[in-house]
Amino acid sequence: MPFRLHFGDDDLMRCRFAVSPLWETQEAVRTLRRPDRHGYHPHWLRRIREAARGPDLAPLWLLMPRRGHSPDFLGPPPIGPAAVFEDEIAQVRAADPGAAREDLARALADTPGALESSRGRAMLADPGRAVRELADLLEAAWHALVEPEWPRLRALLEADVAFHSRRLAEVGLGALLPELDRRLSWDARTLTVDWPGEHGRDLDGRGLVLMPSVFSWPDVISGFDPPWQPTLVYPARGLGGLWARRGAEAGEALVRLLGRGRAAVLAALTDPASTTALAHRLDLAPSSVSAHLTVLRDAGLLTSRRYGHQVLYERTPLGMALVSGG
Repeated sequence: MPFRLHFGDDDLMRCRFAVSPLWETQEAVRTLRRPDRHGYHPHWLRRIREAARGPDLAPLWLLMPRRGHSPDFLGPPPIGPAAVFEDEIAQVRAADPGAAREDLARALADTPGALESSRGRAMLADPGRAVRELADLLEAAWHALVEPEWPRLRALLEADVAFHSRRLAEVGLGALLPELDRRLSWDARTLTVDWPGEHGRDLDGRGLVLMPSVFSWPDVISGFDPPWQPTLVYPARGLGGLWARRGAEAGEALVRLLGRGRAAVLAALTDPASTTALAHRLDLAPSSVSAHLTVLRDAGLLTSRRYGHQVLYERTPLGMALVSGG
């Protein structure tokens, strides 16, 4: 049976996209214990094999039931469209211990044996300490598992947001939502998620955060009780090419026309990306990539636009034609 979100007039005006490094960190931790999520991430799993042995992630896993509630305060909806991990983890550390205890108790109850375990009892006995220790664990997981690859992950997530923002302008919210995932449908201002179990919720003017995720695949996730804004997390576009070395090769004709550096940058722009993300993909200095981007944009091969604190570049139709040889 489905999960339904009912939209009012105000909700239609309060939908937004967001990207969250804290959410990706939490879901990366969950993915380590979920073999069904490993399909797209063998490169990442090999890279972090040693790093994952550092922090003891067991307390976090205790709060991550396969079905049921996970604590909202550990991965709240991002506070802005381009959230920074340091700001998000500060929000976790500021969680009210009383509210956190209720959140923890719900999650522990949904994990078989967790509520009666020594760790579970300790969390509920001293929720203030639990908040501090869990925040420390999430920060350690960020540094070990996600931060080294964040430029690549952020580029994919921001490309998803850029693409779906354009689609929202073209087709409207009702047509866009089913495009995010095959399990979503829209009818009469109601978003239906094809999930086990039946549940309905009125958004009550709070709108909806739409958040692409790398590590949540293959799941679609929704929820968040007040005071958090309702959120829908869906698998990001382009996961199949996430770990490929994109843009490493450019055609020789394009190299002769543009030079090797500018040809590599143009070929690497398979989706909208920032200077930092391109430098990471190509193993070039950001200053060199910036200079190439300026020339390519002035020549009409790229366009640029601001998203949050970053400028994203993408090919124009002429740039696409040059890369494809058309």
